[in-house]
Formats: sequence, structure tokens, C-alpha cells
Amino acid sequence: NALADAARQGQELPPNADCVIMEQALVQKILVLQAERDSLKVEESDVESDLDQRVRYYIRQYGSQEELERVAGKTIYQIKDDARDAVRETKLAQQMQRKIVDNVRITPSEVNAYFNRIPKDSLPFFESEFEIGQIVIYPKPSKDLEAYVMSELNNYKRQIEAKQVTFEEIVRQKSEDPGSKDRGGQYQISRTDKSWDPAFVAAAFRLKEGEISNVVRSKFGFHLIQLMQRNGDDALVRHILVKAPVTAEELSTASRKLDSVRSRLVAGTIDFATAAGRYSEEESQKFAGYLIQGRSGNYVTIDELEKDLVPQIAKLGVGDISQPFAFTNERGDKGVRIIYLKSRSEPHRMNVKDDFNRISTAALEEKKAQALDKWLNSHIADHYVMLDPDLQHCAQIQRWATPSTTAGR
Repeated sequence: NALADAARQGQELPPNADCVIMEQALVQKILVLQAERDSLKVEESDVESDLDQRVRYYIRQYGSQEELERVAGKTIYQIKDDARDAVRETKLAQQMQRKIVDNVRITPSEVNAYFNRIPKDSLPFFESEFEIGQIVIYPKPSKDLEAYVMSELNNYKRQIEAKQVTFEEIVRQKSEDPGSKDRGGQYQISRTDKSWDPAFVAAAFRLKEGEISNVVRSKFGFHLIQLMQRNGDDALVRHILVKAPVTAEELSTASRKLDSVRSRLVAGTIDFATAAGRYSEEESQKFAGYLIQGRSGNYVTIDELEKDLVPQIAKLGVGDISQPFAFTNERGDKGVRIIYLKSRSEPHRMNVKDDFNRISTAALEEKKAQALDKWLNSHIADHYVMLDPDLQHCAQIQRWATPSTTAGR
């Protein structure tokens, strides 16, 4: 099944793919058995969340829930139930693996030794990278403009219910959600998926099929929601999103507030991390800290930066803090921010001086893999493993075979 799935997704498979997949399955099974012995637990809400993400991925691949169910020959419920035990086992195995390697640490001498083993002609080349901090304020729209937007949405609802216009037409003409506009405002949602705004989900699940909600306020703006289909904790909805506009005066007020924060930063009466934690309204910073995140974590390249940041960065030296400037985020929200250039690297070949943290991370991952392999070798004998004759060619899993159970041995 794993081989077939990989082939369907167009993945390039190694010649010994069956051996690799079998070894992964054996590793997972032993980790799961040990996790059960150690009474490790997996939260059912986490399992459900993973299943919901999987189903949403499949729906995006096939275009709709109906098409997915037609191709699979199963309902969404059945698809989730079929995968539930596998997801639970995967999470248990991951938990056991974390327990095994949790105390693995790396020393500077081990980092140097790891680096010295890399052939010099294989050292990667890195372009210039930056560590950039930000403090963001999103001005709140006025009550009058919020009331106007709510009135407009109520008017759309009356027109739709009077059949003067269709829901899809209003989505195309008025909705400010670029993520769903091209599919009529549709989303597959789940009551157990914590990534959705709670107010949006609660309002959607109060509806009957075909019913349109009253105006719903979420962190994204104001919505009309229509429930199209529901199966227990899963639902297909469509929505119209309209944001209350932010005026130039409100942006100016936010800019003055950030200018005051900047003055304190420059004077040294507060550090950037503390100020970001206290004043920044950028949601992602609650989890990732004050630094803008790139593919390599805290380090970002020019091509990863938002376009409006590039000219701002060009003005800054390391340690400098920009003046406040307005911007529009990927959701279309207008805000004001200041940025801090913590570090800037020159283009270079990998070396210990400039890339110690990156090398340390790779060395630690290798050491964890070795610790896991050592643990597996010491526990294989505790399990009875019989290899299918078709797997006799798999050198990497011969160690798993209980001596009297391998054909020809």
C-alpha cells in the first residue's frame, strides 16, 4: 500500500523501496509495543486532528468531498475510521522515539568532529541570510465602519434569500477571502480542528443544511456562512468574508505608538524580544518568537522576504531598528511594523564559525539517529520476527529475523 501510494503521488522510489518501507514498519511496530509497555498515551483529539488534515488534503486533491467519496467507495467517516489505528500507532511511535532520544545532547567537540567528516568538496554554499525581528500592530477599524460592513452583509443575505442574487455571485463580487474565492467560498471544516476560528466553527455547526447564518465576527473579519453538508463533526460550508477597512488616521495612530516603542528600544530601556512579546499583534510570533521564520528557521534569505521588507532591510545595518512603516499581510489586513536586523551573513561556503548552529543541529540529529539505532539493536531480541521469503534480499532487515524463522537459514 505504501509503495502504491508513493507511486500514485509521483514520488521517485529507490531500487530497494520495499526493503526501506518494511524496515520503517518494523521500527514503528517495536516502538509502539514499547510505548504500550511504558503506558504512553496519545490524545484522541490529536489523532482526530491528524485525520481531519488528511481528509482535507484528499479533498483538495480530488476537488470535492463527493468526488473523494466516489473514488474511494467510502464515506468520509469510513475513510477516517480506516486510517485511525494507523495514525494512532504513528503518534505512539513518535512519542516513544522522543522518549528514547530526549536526553541526547551534543558538545562543541562533537560538532567540530561532525563538520570535519564532511568532504570539503561537498560543503554547501549559502547565500546571504538574515535574522530579522518585527513588532506589528494591526489598527482596529472604527465602530462606524464595522456597523456599515455588518449592514452590507445583512443586505447580501436578504438578496440571496430573496433569490435576487446567488451566494456564489456575492462571493465573486464581494468576498475578501482569496483562499476560497475561486471555489465559491467553500471550505471543508471540522469541529475538532483547532486551526479554525472558534466563532466561525460554532456558528457553522449551529446551522441547518442550506441555512445562512447571521453576520459572524471572527479574527479575520465579518462573515456570512452557509452550511451545505454535515456529517457529525465534519461539515462543508461556504462563506462570504468582508473586512472593515482601516483608515489612514488609524494607521497613523498605530505608527505613533510604534515610534514610541522604537524610541525606548534605541534608548536601551527595553530589549526587542520583551517589546515584541508585550506589543506585537502578529499571531505567528506567539509560537515562533519575535524573529521572522524562513525555510531554515530563524534565518531568511532575500527571496523568502515579503517584497515590502527588502528596501527596508537595505537601509539597516546589523543592530539597527527601522522607522514604523505600513504594510498589508497575506490575508489582506493592513498593519504597521518596525523591524530589527539582528544579523546578516555574507555569501559563503559552510564553516563552523558562521554556521555553528546549523551544523550543531545536523550533528545532533545524527547522534539521535545513532541512539535510536542502538536502542533498537538492544531490543530486537525481545521480539519474535519472522521474515517473508520475498524479503530475503533485504540486507538491512536481516538483523530483525529471529534465527530459526528465516527461510534458508
